Amino acid sequence: MEKIRILWADDEVDFLKSHITYLEDRGYQVVAVSNGQDALDQVQEENFDVVFLDESMPGLSGLETLQEIKKVKNSIPIVLITKNEEEDLMEEAIGSQIADYLIKPVKPQQIILTLKKLIDNKRLITQKTSQAYQQEFQKLFMTIQTVSDYHEWVELYKNLVYWELELDNANSDEMFHIMEMQKKEANIEFSKFVIKHYEDWIKNSMSADTPTLSHTLFRKKVYPFIQQEKPTFFILIDNLRYDQWKMIQPYFDELFNRVDEDVFFSILPTATQYSRNAIFSGMTPLEISKQLPNFWKNDDEEGGKNLFEKELLAHQLTKNFKNPIKHSYNKIIHLEDGNQLTKDFSNLLHNQFNAIVYNFVDMISHSRTEMEVMKELAKDEKAFRSLTVSWFEHSSLFSLIKKLQTKDVNIIVTTDHGTTQVMKPSKCVGDRLTSTNIRYKAGKNLQFNEKDVYAIRKPEEAGLPQANMSTSYIFAKEDVFLIYQNNYNQFVNFFKDSFQHGGISLEEMIIPITVYSSKKR
Repeated sequence: MEKIRILWADDEVDFLKSHITYLEDRGYQVVAVSNGQDALDQVQEENFDVVFLDESMPGLSGLETLQEIKKVKNSIPIVLITKNEEEDLMEEAIGSQIADYLIKPVKPQQIILTLKKLIDNKRLITQKTSQAYQQEFQKLFMTIQTVSDYHEWVELYKNLVYWELELDNANSDEMFHIMEMQKKEANIEFSKFVIKHYEDWIKNSMSADTPTLSHTLFRKKVYPFIQQEKPTFFILIDNLRYDQWKMIQPYFDELFNRVDEDVFFSILPTATQYSRNAIFSGMTPLEISKQLPNFWKNDDEEGGKNLFEKELLAHQLTKNFKNPIKHSYNKIIHLEDGNQLTKDFSNLLHNQFNAIVYNFVDMISHSRTEMEVMKELAKDEKAFRSLTVSWFEHSSLFSLIKKLQTKDVNIIVTTDHGTTQVMKPSKCVGDRLTSTNIRYKAGKNLQFNEKDVYAIRKPEEAGLPQANMSTSYIFAKEDVFLIYQNNYNQFVNFFKDSFQHGGISLEEMIIPITVYSSKKR
């Protein structure tokens, strides 16, 4: 293992001999210089892992040297050492991106602690996180085998996501692979659980023993906020998984007070046509098709399947509130749509309720299937999360919530369904009118491997419409994707390892809803 190289600049370098000896005895290599210019020259000529700078050197001061070093090698951690404890100096130093600062006289143990924090930090975090997960592994395994109701599944999934993100941050590859196996085992058991209970959930959707579902989301979670005096912004980020939400949630937490954090279950199919129409209508797809047939299209019909969300929302609000609810609906697909909405956001403050759909995350998952460059950018779940954060940081949505930060509003952030990475192909057969989604199929005379799917032969019992009397539905379980026999290998190669939705998995079905209010100022 190579020695950690330290550059130490101090005009009283002769008084540091004992400190340098102490560090060298512990395996560190120290290069000492007496002024800022020599420090800058050393950084330009050699590689160092960390730089210690005395703040009050003649010539180039410590802060001036810091700024010059940052121009040359911005990534080197720099520790400022000073006798001056004035707040202005500390603020300037921190603003100049110091990694740490120490107050003279400095003890050797302080130096070692700083080095551990700056250099060994990642290794120590990886080691500690791996040990903690190993201790938790058996507990998670037992929970997967014994979980008995939807509340326990929610807590288990949250726990799995927590450890997934912790292991991600710690770069613990070995433990991460074990975590992936554990999550796969959880999805096997979760599919069994959903198959056992799903039709009862649909039948008793407003029962306290039933989880909040797509079509009951407004009644159970949203209506109380519509009835408040201040405007409510309902922000739906299409196709946002719970783990992706946990990555962008800190941005909301910084700007607003978190009022409530929960999850709900997407209906089947976990596809936009079904889940999002159910959310905005407050009805199952079967009910929409019967009561509002002009606003519903079956899978085998031509035309867009989500063209009437605005009308469905208006119908739901009119049906369930005595007094008219002044509201708006906006769907953001293109960059200019989002920018224009942000410019005009003050107009929305006059409404009691504003629904805004952002489609970008869904576009990432679809384009990843079709474009090689997107496959590279979102090659796995960790990269997919990172790409989601990058989008959000530069999105019109982030611009909008920063503007809303100054207003007295409620904000509800949610999604319509999640997505899962598919790995296992399964052959199925259907006629030419069978739906094309590879995580579910709706059609006549479907033939399939019973082990890989949840089959619903009486769609009305699952709240689903029938294009004709013999229509049935199948939903892929776990990481299965459904492929027809024609050109089988070609389509397997195309879809394998892609992110898809429509079927049964923790990632697709258990999805976030979080409520925020403005911070008092």
